Amino acid sequence: MNTKTLLIVAHAPSSNTKKLAEAAYNGANHTDINVNVVLKSPQDTQPEDVLAADALLLGTTENLAYMAGLTKDFFDRCYYPVLEEKQGMPFAVYIRAGHDGTGTKLAIKTIITGLRWSWIQEALILQGEWQDSFIEQVEELAMTLAAGVEAGIY
Repeated sequence: MNTKTLLIVAHAPSSNTKKLAEAAYNGANHTDINVNVVLKSPQDTQPEDVLAADALLLGTTENLAYMAGLTKDFFDRCYYPVLEEKQGMPFAVYIRAGHDGTGTKLAIKTIITGLRWSWIQEALILQGEWQDSFIEQVEELAMTLAAGVEAGIY
């Protein structure tokens, strides 16, 4: 059986968002899960990376009630090249939002609906002041996605 690939595209402009990206990578790389995990920044992610993935976990900040510009750039560059080939791909997102995150969540839902990717759960919004529990939440999300992809659930 071929090992599945989980692509994590994480916008990490601060030390705290870097902790979240690392938590996603570590959760997906749990010793009991056998998936290939690739962690990339939005600006370094190309359509070929998405085409090679079996699932995608997106991490973004909320900027001005919208996703980070680099996250939007990722979608702008990759949308049409992957549209037909990746329909049904399992997808999850975490949003680091100082305020409420709803604008970011809505924008991402619109894009993911157009791509016809499959949400594995509602968007994880890490809202308000920084909390160390955010790290555990992102690690659990990544572990859930990776385990589900490995098991063929997603």
